Amino acid sequence: MSAAIHPEARIGHVHLKVADLDRALGFWHGVLGLEVMQRMGDRAAFLSAGGYHHHIALNTWDSAGGAPPPRGTTGLYHVALVYPDRQALAAALLRVIQAGIELEGASDHGVSEAIYLRDPDGNGVELYRDRPRVEWPRNAAGELAMSNSRFDLQALLAELR
Repeated sequence: MSAAIHPEARIGHVHLKVADLDRALGFWHGVLGLEVMQRMGDRAAFLSAGGYHHHIALNTWDSAGGAPPPRGTTGLYHVALVYPDRQALAAALLRVIQAGIELEGASDHGVSEAIYLRDPDGNGVELYRDRPRVEWPRNAAGELAMSNSRFDLQALLAELR
């Protein structure tokens, strides 16, 4: 029998293999706005929100010039960046739209509101905000009842007005 993980444990960072570091930085830093904390030439970079040592790491160590993995293979489904509120999520959506990046979808999951897209290397990216826990939907037994409903992106963008 295994013990439950400590309730304060969290994902510290994600490290992605990329084909071209400058191209990847154009997305993760240029579009999404993560701060470059350290760069190692054209081989690796460490990015952060709020001055943490890194939330996202990018490297070309085994992937320089490489292609995204084909569909039907295992691997990372997506990296999810959580924003503190609707207005911050709306600002991120606007940056993505202004950069001409195609969205793959958007969903209201009851517990969160999420936008889906891909980085230049084909990695899935989710930009989302959590609702307060007291608003999370639950079934009659008290279990989480997440959903996959339409997320009105125009209403989200209206947060910026």
